[in-house]
Amino acid sequence: MIKEFEAKWVAWEITRRCNFKCVHCRSSSEMKMDDHPDFSTEEGFRILDDIAGYSKPVVVLSGGEPLLRKDVFKLAQYGTDKGLRMCIATNGSLITEEICKSMNASGIKMVSLSLDGSNAEVHDDFRSQKGAFDGVVNAAELFNKHGIKFLINSSFTKRNQEEIPKVYKLAKKLGATAWYMFMIVPTGRGEDIMNELISKEDYEELLEWHYEMEKNEKDLLVRPTCAPHYYRIVLQKQKEEGEKFERRSLKFSTGGSKGCIAGQVICLIDVDENVLPCSYFPKPAGNLKEKSFKDIWENSTLFKEMRDFKSYKGRCGKCEYINVCGGCRARALAVKGDYMEEEPFCGYIPYRIRKKDKN
Repeated sequence: MIKEFEAKWVAWEITRRCNFKCVHCRSSSEMKMDDHPDFSTEEGFRILDDIAGYSKPVVVLSGGEPLLRKDVFKLAQYGTDKGLRMCIATNGSLITEEICKSMNASGIKMVSLSLDGSNAEVHDDFRSQKGAFDGVVNAAELFNKHGIKFLINSSFTKRNQEEIPKVYKLAKKLGATAWYMFMIVPTGRGEDIMNELISKEDYEELLEWHYEMEKNEKDLLVRPTCAPHYYRIVLQKQKEEGEKFERRSLKFSTGGSKGCIAGQVICLIDVDENVLPCSYFPKPAGNLKEKSFKDIWENSTLFKEMRDFKSYKGRCGKCEYINVCGGCRARALAVKGDYMEEEPFCGYIPYRIRKKDKN
């Protein structure tokens, strides 16, 4: 295995069931998902054995809503005992005192909470569930009480993009360790709100806002997620300013200095045991019922192609920032039908193209 492409972070969809029906859900989750039944506890142990036998990545128990599985903490404990750094992603609605105690007992290292608005009206609309906002606030209070570290993931479209600075401030107020600004990828139910995606121009402005905010942020780790060309913006801004600011990293985050890392250091294992490049990428690289995690990670055609930056097409293939950005492969697939195509939400014109046009 090439060190550059070491598996460091695995999102594991342990159920597709969810008590919410969020407008942007990548897996179109709802309470009854008979076409995607949960695997057994024993099968979950086998998957963890498979992963741990090859590498020791962060494993994020995800969904759907992972707390709907009665054996969620058995899986967490098993992973912990195998030397894996176990985390969990939740909408916060099911958090109780007992859940917090179980999280601590099973070795959960970090929890990610979803928060898409600074008030109930905005967040509950995005999550299609009344009381969703109050659930997040209650969860944060309980996590603080029980000494559980948590980060906040916030997803944005046109309907809530004005909320971004307010949600950032609220994440700090709630006591989060980190705040990740997600620019959604139109997969799953997200395809139904394609017309709500933030424009290229606004996207660029928001990433520039994030750059200025991050320079001055001392207490909270902040990072735009699924926004690979932010790393191009950082380099451009630093060149203009003639200086660099130290970008911090979270122990259990993917870290690094590259934008799209799907299939390079991260992946998703869905409830059907497909291994996919990331949570928003619907094309599998292989299935754990048929091949080992090691075999899929090292030998799948899909992963090899995504790691071959010289084969990227369009502006991405000609861009001088290809090694720090890479463009979102999931957006390229969703919008252009080809994951090797150029990032559709980046307006940057590479130097090679500008130079050619000038001549």
